[in-house]
Amino acid sequence: MRARLRLNVDMKSSGPGSMTIGDVAGRFGLATHVLRHWEAEGLLSPARDAGGRRRYTEADVTRVAVILRAKQAGLSLEVIRVMITEPARRHFVLRGEAEALRGRIAAAQESLALMECALGCDHEDVMECPHFHRALAEQSAAFSGRMEGVGRGEDVRTD
Repeated sequence: MRARLRLNVDMKSSGPGSMTIGDVAGRFGLATHVLRHWEAEGLLSPARDAGGRRRYTEADVTRVAVILRAKQAGLSLEVIRVMITEPARRHFVLRGEAEALRGRIAAAQESLALMECALGCDHEDVMECPHFHRALAEQSAAFSGRMEGVGRGEDVRTD
């Protein structure tokens, strides 16, 4: 009688619900070194298997999604780390970041309005358009108002 060995090529060395670093990186279109860097920065802490390989759970995948969304909003890795690992400081830090983000959104909306004004202009040279000049002057005045106090030692956040 001959012994038969059956090979299952679909086997994984991990338990159900865990993914490799390559799986997670591929899911988000990231290089694996990015996930390793985030781990070194204290943003991720995947479990390790018996061989020392990182194993990511769905909770880790959710955290990666949160990190990516926070980076998209302009948050630094340090602020993201505070947001997800330091509940006591989270509200204080995020209040300032939310205000800065509101400022960036307002500036982007003003830029978009100016672009739309230029797109709607019938003048060959937009710089000759009185409507464009009026829109630019209004935005410049609003910007100058926000910049009051700059250079006089007052704390004005413009980023």
